[in-house]
Amino acid sequence: MHNPAFRPSRLLSGGITALAVLLAGCSSGDADATADGTQQRQSGFVGEQADDGAPVAGGSLTFGSYSLPTVLDPARTQAAASTGGTEMAAIYDTLVRYDSENGTFVPQLAESLERDDSLETYTVTLRPETRFSDGNVLDAPAVRWSIERFVAAKADASQTWTSVVDSIDTPDERTVVFRLKRPWGDFPALLSLGPGMIVGAGSEKDGTFSPVGAGPFTVTKFAPHEELLLSGRSDYVGGKPLLDAVRFVPTAGAQAQYESMRSGQFDITYILRDERVIDQVLAAGYTGYLSPTGQNGIGVINSRPGRPGADLRVRQAVAYGVDPEAINQRANAGLGTASSELVPEGSRWYSGAEGIPFDPERARQLLDAAKADGFDGRISYLTTHDPGQQATALTVQASLQSIGFDVTVDYATDTTDLVRKVYRDHDFDLTRGGAPIGEEAPFLNLYGSMGSDSRNNATGFADPEMDRLLLAVQTAPTDDDKRDAIGDVQRYANETVPYVLWGPAAVLTAWEPTVHGVKRTVTDIMLFDSAWKSGT
Repeated sequence: MHNPAFRPSRLLSGGITALAVLLAGCSSGDADATADGTQQRQSGFVGEQADDGAPVAGGSLTFGSYSLPTVLDPARTQAAASTGGTEMAAIYDTLVRYDSENGTFVPQLAESLERDDSLETYTVTLRPETRFSDGNVLDAPAVRWSIERFVAAKADASQTWTSVVDSIDTPDERTVVFRLKRPWGDFPALLSLGPGMIVGAGSEKDGTFSPVGAGPFTVTKFAPHEELLLSGRSDYVGGKPLLDAVRFVPTAGAQAQYESMRSGQFDITYILRDERVIDQVLAAGYTGYLSPTGQNGIGVINSRPGRPGADLRVRQAVAYGVDPEAINQRANAGLGTASSELVPEGSRWYSGAEGIPFDPERARQLLDAAKADGFDGRISYLTTHDPGQQATALTVQASLQSIGFDVTVDYATDTTDLVRKVYRDHDFDLTRGGAPIGEEAPFLNLYGSMGSDSRNNATGFADPEMDRLLLAVQTAPTDDDKRDAIGDVQRYANETVPYVLWGPAAVLTAWEPTVHGVKRTVTDIMLFDSAWKSGT
């Protein structure tokens, strides 16, 4: 496999301290106790990876997707592991990736990544002879075209991009220079997500989109809601991937994902938020990557006009009226962490700022005040039939009804349907979601979930003062300053309730011990360009 040539004197490094801790043979007992005695899982690789000698070529891998994308276009599909990021990265690759073991951003599709001392200029050098799957060259103008297309589509993270990037220069065929409007040490995170998934101009040659990328795999078959089948590219710039094929299929909840792993239907799967199932998977000895992150268990309240959540008092009543520990006990069997803080204790960004406490009496007072002004007390909760999600829904329903709400539980057909209703159609009052604050670049999801003009802001919350506080997080010059800025966001969120915080929750990407060479990047997107299977 081709190894990118680094330029040590100027190579981007050390901008982010590693949080990831290698955990060998991790089980549910491998956790740190928080101040209140609950257990907080650590982040990092889990399970014992068997040493099966030199990598071997051949074989295929089946991935159980959390939500199989319906469109394979980074300009139309959020590039996160839960919503199609892993699938699209296999097709397009990413210019840059986050090395979870070393805590730095490193080149992936690109040859090198550099920054200047001001943190306002970043330079990407492309590898020679990089080609899209249709044979066209991926050069600097192609990178600029793809990113401009992404931004014009107002895609995921496009608002962040336009707010911080001043210009894209292409001084020669292999060099792309990004000049920022202000310093930002975490800028490479954007090149690890949707903007860094370079789409070829040939994708639009017939007037309809077809996935043309420069990644290690190409699309053989795509049946939305059923299957995505990819084949290895012999002309991938990093060398032909060892796997012949990767197959992605939709899943029906965490327990079903675990059962599919046990029965041999999946080689790898992405399990979100179900602590009980994650505990089973870890105890069974599977290999993988565990990410316990803040804001991964939140009550998403639609605050758009005409919805109950448009009234601040209703949002506050929901926040004070639901006990995060009750959700932890019923949905997670007490295995998770109950917290109303943006970032959990143990995160490098934990500031000590407290969240909203459970206070049912105050919740009743707020609800009564809203009713006195005409609110009828009715609110609906959208969920799926997944047992963990149902348990959360029923806990929230019981809690809110005890203080005077009239709560109905509505069901989406599956996770993909729920994502569509929440993020595209905004057809919900209240649901459980996640906007995990990545250790790599905390500003991204804070802005994504609360920024007034963010397309990932499912709640419709818009507040100029919050926007100012979020900008302070982005531009904070030191880690201490960033922690303080996040603390300010926490305190203002306690007043305005953009959404309700029920605690951090774990994400586990688990794979069979026979799977090797999987690489993790931002938002738990997994890369398979170096992956292989033993025993094939």
